Order: sequence, then structure tokens, then C-alpha cells
Amino acid sequence: MNDFKSKELELRQNLCSLGEYMLDRQLAWGNSGNISARLSENKMIITGSGTDLGQLSPSDLVQVDIEKMEWEGTLKPSKEIPMHSEIYKHRPDANVILHASPFWSTMMSCTNIPYASELFVESMYYLERVTYVDYFHPGSQMLGTAVGEKSKEAHIIILRNHGVIVFDTSIKEARMALETLEMASRMIIMARTGGLSLQTLSSDVAADFLNNAGYKPRRALYTVNERLGK
Repeated sequence: MNDFKSKELELRQNLCSLGEYMLDRQLAWGNSGNISARLSENKMIITGSGTDLGQLSPSDLVQVDIEKMEWEGTLKPSKEIPMHSEIYKHRPDANVILHASPFWSTMMSCTNIPYASELFVESMYYLERVTYVDYFHPGSQMLGTAVGEKSKEAHIIILRNHGVIVFDTSIKEARMALETLEMASRMIIMARTGGLSLQTLSSDVAADFLNNAGYKPRRALYTVNERLGK
């Protein structure tokens, strides 16, 4: 087996494990949501249409051309390939994309309640930038185009009345971002329900944490134009 095929098999297996992880931790349910990983500059592996994230096998994933949105084999990819393709085209640093509808984050997507990143250590890092896309029908090119544009602004995209998208450099980081988003969503909603006022850290403290605490290197907004020196 050549290196490319070995990498593809490993990605398929890792995405299967990721889907099971998401279901076990209530970050996904049924066949709602889809996940993908970049295989090369112009290729991605994405879950097939109608597949259950918690019961994936390597054959349930489809190799898709990012530019042409064409695929190999008879299994159709998720209808959300426009979203995934547009993110990979706009963000060369994106290697993994999670689109899911976890309970608390999806509830937040159905409200006008804003996110506050300055709540705790992980939220300061993973939720530093959160952006929003208005509702478009799932699988539509309009949704894909809107998501692609918004991906320039943040690693977390809230789809109004739909769910969330998280993308990152690795499965581990994307998974942690989604878990952090879900925890923050739950805290915000439960605080409001209980009549509590969450105390946030100041923007100065958050900036100092991101720049100087040594938690992780601060995220950059890295786009195609920056890569090409435009």
C-alpha cells in the first residue's frame, strides 16, 4: 500500500472513531451532522449521505474533489459538501471540519443570545472568534458560499436555526473546540434560566491570556490570499 492510500485509510479510521466519540458525548445524534478531513490540497474525505456518525465504517466515507465537488464510487457524500468544500478552499489551515447539532449549541443557534468567550480558560482560547450565518436550506450552494465567506473570520460558525460548524488543524483540536462550545452554550442558557449573571473576565485579561499565558499559540486568521501573498 502506497503512502497516499495509507494516509486515506488512517483518516477514514480516525473519522469513524471521531463519529463514535461525538455520539457517545451527545455532540451528535442519529444521522444528523457530517464530518470531513482534508486528504490533500484538493481532496477531502467526508461522511456519506444518511450515514450514522456513531456507527461509521471506513466504507461509509467518500473521497471528494474539493474544487469540482465530484466523488469516487457509488456512495453519495453528504449533501453538505458545498460547506465543507468552501471552508477548505478559503482556509488552507483547515484539516478537519465538524458539522453537528448538539443540544445546547443548537438551542443557542435558535436565539439571539451572544456568546462570551471570557468565561474560562478553554473558552478564551477556542471561542475567541465566533461568527454567524443566517439560515439557508441544508446542502444549498447559498449556504456553502455564506459559510465559506464567514470561515475567514472564525474557526466556529453558528448556523442560525440549524447547528454549528467547527474546523481546525486536527481532529483533537476540532473536537475540543466543539466540546468547549457546547459547554459554554449550556452555561449561558442555564445561567439565564436560573436567573444567574455570569461574571466574565475583562477583555484585557483575556488578551493577556491569549498572548502571554503560554496555553497555546494564539490562533491566526490564515486565508488563501495570505498564503499566496496577496
